[in-house]
Amino acid sequence: QVQLDESGGGLVQAGGSLRLSCAASDRTGSTYTMGWFRQAPGKEREFVAANSWSGRNTNYADSVKGRFTISRDNAKNTVYLQMNSLTPEDTAVYYCAVEVLWDMSDPAPRVATKYDYWGQGTQVTVSS
Repeated sequence: QVQLDESGGGLVQAGGSLRLSCAASDRTGSTYTMGWFRQAPGKEREFVAANSWSGRNTNYADSVKGRFTISRDNAKNTVYLQMNSLTPEDTAVYYCAVEVLWDMSDPAPRVATKYDYWGQGTQVTVSS
């Protein structure tokens, strides 16, 4: 069982920035591949960014590439999502997720079904 503790959401004006954090904890203290997804009202959950357990592999959705940066601190078992140049279209509940068994053929997966544990979500609202 992996517990995920997200923080950092809030209300920001268009063009502003936010940083989300997600701390993972379990009995083993393992390091996991972690991803961020988001879900806007009336829309399906979509991939945002992912970072492999080593930090060597990263993927971004085209819609956030160049604006968002995923990073991690393995000493704290925490992954971050730095979000810059936010637009109202970024408004959503953001979820972090953990992949327990790493797949080297897909080191930073974009597909939600690859992830085993999910956080409770944190609301990000961008006003115009």
